Amino acid sequence: MAAHADRFEVRSRGKGTYEITDEVAAIVAASGIETGTVTVFVRHTSASLVIMENADPSARTDLHAFFDHLVPEDTPYFVHTHEGSDDMPSHIRMALTRTSEVIPVVGGRMALGTWQGIFLFEHRRAAHVRQVVVSVVG
Repeated sequence: MAAHADRFEVRSRGKGTYEITDEVAAIVAASGIETGTVTVFVRHTSASLVIMENADPSARTDLHAFFDHLVPEDTPYFVHTHEGSDDMPSHIRMALTRTSEVIPVVGGRMALGTWQGIFLFEHRRAAHVRQVVVSVVG
């Protein structure tokens, strides 16, 4: 079994989704692995990963609006607010999504569907530099 790992950074501009499909695909290609899996992992507790439609940006706009409604900022009963009113909501949003995604690798490429993309989901209002680790095995 072969294994290959790499990492990259994503510079967010605050809350939202940032497509990272091309960066992950480049690491898969560089691995030389034809059949296996790729695991993508974000090393943070206030950002997450989602596989989401990448053809129509309005799908992500609706996702953002849904999470703003589901876990609003300035919730009066949150105690963990040391870094601001978006602190605890960002942790809850991360817990409701995922910090990793596993995608099959077939023929040296990720087996994503036609409209699927991999996105870093930034839950904080301020810009951040997020670290993403990618592991390909096969």
